[in-house]
Amino acid sequence: MLKGKNIVLGITGSIAAYKACLIIRGLIRKGAEVQVVITPAGKEFITPITLSALTSKPVVSEFFSQRDGTWHSHVDLGLWADAMLIAPATASTIGKMANGVADNMLITTYLSMKAPVFIAPAMDLDMYAHPSTQKNLETLRSYGNHIIEPGTGFLASHLEGKGRMEEPERIIAVLEDYFDEQEKDLEGKQILITAGPTYEKLDPVRFIGNYSSGKMGFALAEECARRGAKVQLICGPVSLKVQHKNITRTDVESAQQMYDAATNLFPSCHAGILCAAVADFTPSQVSDQKIKREGDQLVLRLNPTQDIAQALGMQKRADQRLVGFALETNDEKVHAYEKLQKKNLDFIVLNSLNDAGAGFRYDTNKITVISKEKEVSYPLKSKAEVAADIIDSLKKIL
Repeated sequence: MLKGKNIVLGITGSIAAYKACLIIRGLIRKGAEVQVVITPAGKEFITPITLSALTSKPVVSEFFSQRDGTWHSHVDLGLWADAMLIAPATASTIGKMANGVADNMLITTYLSMKAPVFIAPAMDLDMYAHPSTQKNLETLRSYGNHIIEPGTGFLASHLEGKGRMEEPERIIAVLEDYFDEQEKDLEGKQILITAGPTYEKLDPVRFIGNYSSGKMGFALAEECARRGAKVQLICGPVSLKVQHKNITRTDVESAQQMYDAATNLFPSCHAGILCAAVADFTPSQVSDQKIKREGDQLVLRLNPTQDIAQALGMQKRADQRLVGFALETNDEKVHAYEKLQKKNLDFIVLNSLNDAGAGFRYDTNKITVISKEKEVSYPLKSKAEVAADIIDSLKKIL
């Protein structure tokens, strides 16, 4: 995940410099902040104005930005960055990096960099295959740099002899994979997550349901899987698709089906996150034929559904953790604290329908995480960011 990452993008004098625009757009779309450092030769291929417009930051090229002594600190850039990416990296720049020739801002930034460095070579085939270039690449590799091999699309251990720069989307994927591997703090954990609505049948064509889209639950599942957990996702009727291979999906329709699946799977899990909007009531009778419009009223008799949170709270072992959700319209914290105690939850995630942009069907959410010891409120964020906040809270007690 690149959300919130600070990336220094080094651009050198290659015809592939135009692809830096695609790299910048892709990184920013993934949530990263990008600072461009460009060599004098790089400015012959792409203008700083274009790059600055894309990053919303001034492009760094020279040591001194003004004639009044104002200068760019390569040391500060090295401390700011979570990663440095040099793409395209010419044979000349690769040689300077390998041998410490600090004659421009890009090389001095590289030599001051505390974060991991990724290098995407770009040159013609003969230059790339030349023994001096190969030696310089091996030297950079021995320093701990990551060479993104042309045409391979991953962190290769050997050279393929191709000179063209790897495609922007693959370069971005390499960075994503790297940071994902660094954040495997849930490795070895099994997490149960419920998501989406439940539908309670009235007849073959009608049901009682709610507006839940499942977006929050799916975001939680993807975040857990990205951080190394094996996820058991139980979801009601939604149109969303699972992305990560570590997620096993179980589709259900009714509250009873979700109850059966959750109580069956929870004993083998380290934690459960109950994000689904489960119906509290279900029709006492289900017609096997479509109910016809007859008379002035239709009277429905409803029975309470089985309480999944309460059942898992009673089932929970000392080595398990359980997280609940509370979507409220009034007296929000009072109801959340009651549910926290009654259901034997370790903490509860409160969101209110009174908050703009929160609740069903939105791509954003605004939450308060409440435990017996404290409560922490967060501003309105994307549901992916909210999922990361919730899992950070869960990780502290696992």
